[in-house]
This record gives sequence, structure tokens and C-alpha cells, in this order.
Amino acid sequence: MEFKTADFAPTNGNRISNFSFDEIGDDHFYTGLETPMKSDAFEMSDLEKKEKISDLFAQIMDVMGLDLTDDSLKGTPNRVAKMYIEEIFSGLNPANKPKIALFENKYQYNQMLVEKNITFYSNCEHHFVPIIGQAHIAYVSSGKVIGLSKLNRIVQYYAKRPQVQERLTNQIAMELKAILNTEDIAVIIDAKHLCVSSRGVKDDTSATVTSYYSGVFEKPHKIAELQNYLNQ
Repeated sequence: MEFKTADFAPTNGNRISNFSFDEIGDDHFYTGLETPMKSDAFEMSDLEKKEKISDLFAQIMDVMGLDLTDDSLKGTPNRVAKMYIEEIFSGLNPANKPKIALFENKYQYNQMLVEKNITFYSNCEHHFVPIIGQAHIAYVSSGKVIGLSKLNRIVQYYAKRPQVQERLTNQIAMELKAILNTEDIAVIIDAKHLCVSSRGVKDDTSATVTSYYSGVFEKPHKIAELQNYLNQ
């Protein structure tokens, strides 16, 4: 089946919140907390998805004038399909969500725990180019604690999908609040967007910082304490 951009246009034409796609341009926006997914997103198997993506990406390469009979290029459609489904967009599939075990806080540690400098790679949902950054997570135990590596895995799971940084920040925070059963959560993300640095305005020096504070982390002295840890 051949798709055209018009097939996916919203009901009010090529407009969002009364702005045209051209007027929105490269502006950074998102439409909600949940990643936009079709209701039948997982009716097709991963193998079927990879076969279809490979065929479609070969068409893209052909349209650009690339010679798909060249030894260096002939395997590219399959490589891209495998990369999309098994790696950089694997976080779209709930089956890949990390299994999390909680443990009793037997040490009775009641101060903030900070896991900083969690490196992640995501992709901008507007241009499908990389977002590269670091996440910093803090929480105060409500009686349960989580393995440190699981904090990294939660970040990676939500990063491995087409993303907007604001949504990524909130998704990580909401997941941690649900798992740890606490409001005392802080998430800070500092990232570079290649849609800004490699195209468009081509600014390679700027970075984007987003944050989520709830519970005790809404208090100025706790934010200052967290920032002190992050700056050490």
C-alpha cells in the first residue's frame, strides 16, 4: 500500500492548534504524555515489521538515486529495519519494558538517593535524528528501594522511541512514582538535539534542559541540595 502525507492529515487539514505545519516549522512541541501510538500497533510481528521497513527504506534510497546493487548499500535496508525494531525504537514495544524488583529499605536510608549522568540516546520524533544526553534521577524512599541499574534501564526504555524531551522527562518521572510509590521524585535531563545542531539553525553549542520535581523536591532547599550533588 502506498501512503501519502495527506493520508495522515488531522481533520482540520494540515494544522495543529490552528497553526500550519509550515508555521510550526522546527518549534519544539508535543501533544501529550503518552507516545502517540496506533491501536493496532502490535498486531504485526517484529519480523513482519522489519521486512516491511526494509522494503520501504529501499524505496526511499531508490528515490534518492542510490544504487541498491552496490555491495556497500545492498544490505542497508535490512540493517536499518533491524536497528529500528531491535535497537533505537525498541522502547515502543511494551514487551521490552524492564522488569523491576523492589527491596525493603533495610538500611533506613531516608535522604535523597541520586543517580546522575545516565547517558542515553533517543531520536527526535519531528525529524528522526538523534537526541544525545544525560539524565539525573533522585528519589526519597517511601520504604522501598530499587536497584541502581534499573534506574538506567527505565531511562533507556523510554528513550528508545521517537521522543520529545519534555515527554521523556515526564514519562521517566511518572514511571518512577508508580514503581516506588512515592511523590518524592526528581528528574533532570540535559541533552543536545541533532535536529538543532546538524540541520536547521545548525547551532552546535546549545543544549536543552528539562526537569520534573514533585514531593519534597518542590521545596527550594531540596532543589538546591540536589543541584549541589549534581555539580560535584
